[in-house]
Amino acid sequence: MSGPSVLLVAKNQQIQDTYYPLLIQADYEVHRVDVDSGSYGRLNMDIAPRVILLDLEDDLSGLERMPVLRRHFPAAVFIVLSERDDWMQAVTAMKAGAHEYLRKPVEAGALHLAIRKALSPAAAQIGEPAGTIDEGYSLSGLVGRSRAMRQVHDLIQRVADTDATVLVLGESGTGKEMVARVIHHHSKRNGYSFVALNCGAVPADLLESELFGHEKGAFTGAITTRKGRFELAARGTLLLDEIGEMSPQMQVKLLRVLQERTFERVGGIKSLPADARIIAATHRDLEASINEGRFREDLFYRLNVFPIVLPTLRERLDDIPLLVRHTLSRLEAEGREQIELSDSAMEVMMQYTWPGNVRELQNIIERLVILYPGERVSAEHLPDKLHNLKNGEMPSLRLAFSDPDASEFGLDAGVILPEGPFDLKDYLDNVERDLIQQALAAADGVVTHAAQRLNVRRTTLVEKIKKFGLRINEQNVA
Repeated sequence: MSGPSVLLVAKNQQIQDTYYPLLIQADYEVHRVDVDSGSYGRLNMDIAPRVILLDLEDDLSGLERMPVLRRHFPAAVFIVLSERDDWMQAVTAMKAGAHEYLRKPVEAGALHLAIRKALSPAAAQIGEPAGTIDEGYSLSGLVGRSRAMRQVHDLIQRVADTDATVLVLGESGTGKEMVARVIHHHSKRNGYSFVALNCGAVPADLLESELFGHEKGAFTGAITTRKGRFELAARGTLLLDEIGEMSPQMQVKLLRVLQERTFERVGGIKSLPADARIIAATHRDLEASINEGRFREDLFYRLNVFPIVLPTLRERLDDIPLLVRHTLSRLEAEGREQIELSDSAMEVMMQYTWPGNVRELQNIIERLVILYPGERVSAEHLPDKLHNLKNGEMPSLRLAFSDPDASEFGLDAGVILPEGPFDLKDYLDNVERDLIQQALAAADGVVTHAAQRLNVRRTTLVEKIKKFGLRINEQNVA
């Protein structure tokens, strides 16, 4: 019995003769179309391919076929084949709706792996083109087609139309508030308000009033009655951002409201309904905070009904070209001049650890647009901090591992051996330094928390920080 249906669309007969046997041997039900650009008279409308392999020839002209093919086969997922190792072309293909961009010649294992990913339910859910920038808070606003982001998309779609409390976890700059807004946009509450409060930005003695409001005369300075965020978010969604910064005393009061679904304004006696959907977010490890006595375990379980963990940017480096293109498009819509990033600049950006995640990437792109409007930006134009690999230095750990799924197809899933002779000790030192830098960034520079993340003694980590010459605030070392 044949496997899933695959349609191979190529103008070049040699391309068809190359990839058709590979697909047949893998037991796919293969259809192929030899068409000139714009000619689809011979398309068999009785077939229903789940994957379309589209060859681009020498330029982007092959992408003109994608809208027509999509109208014929709306459920199909596209994989684009190209001879060009051009990230701009890859971004253009992805924005047109391609699920993956493969450079020819494509090895059999890589081709089968790409098709397997394209056949996943998550791929089908985000197969539509990204559309215009800033189109509300649709899923396309969460830019990324990496496996990690596809999982986030899937979780959002599963939970959005429920009233379940969501806990969004992730480092600073990963887009936690954007996820909360997307959930609200896709929920049955989207006709009501989305209200956000950063719990870490409000002084502890004012947080109760910010959340629940206050009556006139409740305290010095309360000259009028004021609604709190719970009231403002009535029947809508309330985001409690950086919930891990909330004081233990305030945690007790919040827990009571979540349990009883009512609250009173500060200085008031009338009970008001707490009927907003709650989404909480934090960059902290709340379970570690529980062990340290800084966060209530019962509140954690109230919030952790449906957790969504956002990947760091260093965990989805393949999304960087799309994020760059998305940011440039947004800035262009704001009236800024465009820039063109060279391949060397993009290579440097793909090798950086991005401790500030997507927010840091967006800030750097905006800075480049201000500094070099209308110009071609090369690697030397990038900020010094992005050039973190010295000449002769081994690549960092994030580049040393291939896709774990590749092992199913006989591809190497372990460490990639660098070409030519290399110094193993220096290589391992670079890997260790990179991991320490990432742990420190995730812990906001607090050595104790970074040591817990790495499962080493604090004193050991301090010595390694000194060994590698890493800069850190002295008060965080003590």
